Amino acid sequence: MTTRMQRADLTTAARLLAQQWTTLRTWLGLLLDDADDDGLWALPHSPSALPGLTVSELVAHLGRAMDALAVTRPAEPGTVPLTLAEYLGTYPERATEIAQVTREIAAEISDAPLPAVDAMAAAAFARLAELGPDDLVVQARRAPITLSDMVVSRLIELVVHGDDLARSVPPRPGEHAVDPEALQFVAESLLAIVVTRGGWSLELVDPLLWVRLATGRVPYDVDQLAVALRPRFTSDSVPDLGRMLPLL
Repeated sequence: MTTRMQRADLTTAARLLAQQWTTLRTWLGLLLDDADDDGLWALPHSPSALPGLTVSELVAHLGRAMDALAVTRPAEPGTVPLTLAEYLGTYPERATEIAQVTREIAAEISDAPLPAVDAMAAAAFARLAELGPDDLVVQARRAPITLSDMVVSRLIELVVHGDDLARSVPPRPGEHAVDPEALQFVAESLLAIVVTRGGWSLELVDPLLWVRLATGRVPYDVDQLAVALRPRFTSDSVPDLGRMLPLL
């Protein structure tokens, strides 16, 4: 299974973003229905699988991730955008700030969290409809980026944090927090970053494991990497990516 090496087209990225949001939001609704009268938010202090954030804070972060799309605007003519890899590379230096803002949002929306997150997602999709269907350079909160790459970055957020939530509160059989097609696309997008930097020819074997390795959700291990990826040509081997990962 090869990876997409070209930049994602806006139509595909937008479709998958909507698809992943629907899958994740449906699961959150089922989770809420299964909880007690206070729902998921009766567990505000329960730690999530993502160190430093509770389950409720992690859900609030989904709203923040979508709000980042809602506030984008067309960039000034001639603006040079960051690549997707460069944009994702700004995350680590902002980790403390992101966590703090996430906690503040969770506190602000604690009385009605899901409606608040729904409103942020609706605003994001409305903004995307206004800016599209043609691709363009937009000014995001932190840096300029193409609209297509901005949408891909939001898709990465929803897939990665959807998986974080699923590891925190495992879905029941038949329930899903991550859309399979969206997961495949995100895995390919993250692999494309690695391949572009290193010039290797690699294929996906286990998309979910690769996403977890690429984003630091599981400790880096060369044996696990060999399970997640394989060389396209039998004469090659899977490179040691320890100095390159995590990507965000």
